[in-house]
Amino acid sequence: MAKKKAAKTTKSKNWDSLWAEYSNLLKKWAQNFETLKKTSGEIQSKYNEVMLKAASESSEKTIKEFHENWQKAMNNAALEAFKQFDRNWENVTNQAGMDQLKAYGELMNSFAKTWQKMWQK
Repeated sequence: MAKKKAAKTTKSKNWDSLWAEYSNLLKKWAQNFETLKKTSGEIQSKYNEVMLKAASESSEKTIKEFHENWQKAMNNAALEAFKQFDRNWENVTNQAGMDQLKAYGELMNSFAKTWQKMWQK
């Protein structure tokens, strides 16, 4: 009986530790997401500022080139983020018992490929 209780206590501690790690990672993710949202707003604000300045001081050709370069830069940044996400999911899903996460990772990989095709036009 003492062995069962010890095993249950160990499992409980393992679960508590695992849940604490997950909770900490979730908090980090939320902080990173907030940073991403803030930075996205700053990027859009700076883009608007640059476009206003360009409209008053540049030719139509220069504005068009800037806009095309900006789109390419944003596309490349987004693609790299999706690729990194995919690599991270692949690392996680290669662990034993992660079949559902692996299926989700494959779905995200498909999404990233679709995203890439959509923005390359």
